[in-house]
Amino acid sequence: MSILSYREAIRSTLIEEMDRDPTVILLGEEIGLYQGTFRMTADLLERYGPRRVVDTPTSEIGFVGAAIGMAMLGLRPVVEMMTWNFSLVAFDQIVNNAAKVRYFSGGQVDIPLVIRGPNGAGVQLSAQHSQSFEALYAHIPGLRVVAPATPAEAKGLLRTAIRGSDPVIFLEHAALYGSKGEVPDGEFAVPFGAADIVRSGRDVTIVAYSRMLGAALEAAAHLAGEGIEAEVINLRTLRPLDRSTIVESVGRTHRAVVVQEQWRPFGAAAEIAATITEGAFDALDAPVERVTGADVPMPYARNLELLALPDAGDIVRAVARTLYREIPTPHERSSGGQSDA
Repeated sequence: MSILSYREAIRSTLIEEMDRDPTVILLGEEIGLYQGTFRMTADLLERYGPRRVVDTPTSEIGFVGAAIGMAMLGLRPVVEMMTWNFSLVAFDQIVNNAAKVRYFSGGQVDIPLVIRGPNGAGVQLSAQHSQSFEALYAHIPGLRVVAPATPAEAKGLLRTAIRGSDPVIFLEHAALYGSKGEVPDGEFAVPFGAADIVRSGRDVTIVAYSRMLGAALEAAAHLAGEGIEAEVINLRTLRPLDRSTIVESVGRTHRAVVVQEQWRPFGAAAEIAATITEGAFDALDAPVERVTGADVPMPYARNLELLALPDAGDIVRAVARTLYREIPTPHERSSGGQSDA
């Protein structure tokens, strides 16, 4: 095991895969000379040259379209989105070409393409740079949608994505880039569609992914102090979604809380809640609870931004509703108060 940051895990995997396979190439805005907005491609231009680390024009629809063509012809392009908010400019290429070429070709043409970059809220990046688009892309057949929560997952899932034959939407979280953790050495890979039960429990199932895993684990630790054992599931991928692990867990705990950072209506949590209702209805002792971001454009002011994002206290309150009891949140316990307000 090595101790790596989330950022280092991604960068080291890019290097390992580029060393292993000369068909792996990188494309994106300012990834060469500037070395990437988040330094994900630091020194890679010098290492591999401009034919494999391609600085593109500021035209997402152009360079994503070029990458799709490269993938059709046998290369394995990894496209960096400076932020997933900019992917909207390339939405037509992603949805109508990358996701559908195999179908249109009757299975004759694969698209081994990875599009990666930061998704979700940053710190005071405001409404146009703080959006979570996992539900948008997970709605599209033909795409794989990945949301790693830890450095180990970032490495293992990225390796699987690069070596696969499908277009992969690889949603990193900018707020996680500096987080550190143990990462297995060598040929470590994480399969798609296999959720991870990161904490076992008997009283309630908490389902989370990406940055919200940390909030879920914080809430579970607090609940343990109140005599409540929460089982925490880290989804890792949203398409494919590991429905069986979710349903089996709720069958044991009889209660469920689903956590997402994105807006509430039509989100990933709604699909997961429907999966639980369809697969474990008779096991439920309470309605499935959803913990989500506020249904507003992200404010710039830091105090309002924090109010718009879900946290461990919101998860604890949701668990309390499934148990039909009052449970103090971490803030209330530390302050001796009765409310987070």
